[in-house]
Amino acid sequence: MTTDDAPVLTVSQAAQLAGMHPQTLRQYDRLGLVTPRRTVGRGRRYSRRDVARLLEVQRLAQGEGINLAGIKRILDLEQHVAVLEHRLAELLTVLTEREQADGRVFAAATTGDVVVMPRGHRVRRSEVRVDVEQRAGSGALVLWRPAPRRG
Repeated sequence: MTTDDAPVLTVSQAAQLAGMHPQTLRQYDRLGLVTPRRTVGRGRRYSRRDVARLLEVQRLAQGEGINLAGIKRILDLEQHVAVLEHRLAELLTVLTEREQADGRVFAAATTGDVVVMPRGHRVRRSEVRVDVEQRAGSGALVLWRPAPRRG
């Protein structure tokens, strides 16, 4: 938890920092605009991030003339966008990792070792035969290249 998220301010302290009346903060909490954390005794504790959000609510209400329902919708959408941006970044990371992994092609050498094949190089089906050994409890995959036909 960063210091901006630490719930350390009482209602009166947060109200003073935001330049609001403490009852306004309680009303915003009831409306879900700014929801502080609660102590064991159910007292409200605000963080610096909560105070910044209070100032944003005040700016939207007084500076932009937006009503509280509109402000709640704006703040909810901003939170939703932040969650989606975080998820998009995660998915892009996974996609990049997969693309890098999928770019590698592996094959079995005649010695049985796994080797990396150059991109674009394909082994023809007629060159490799694939059988699955049918031993009890075995799912071994056997690959070999048949000897060239003579005569």
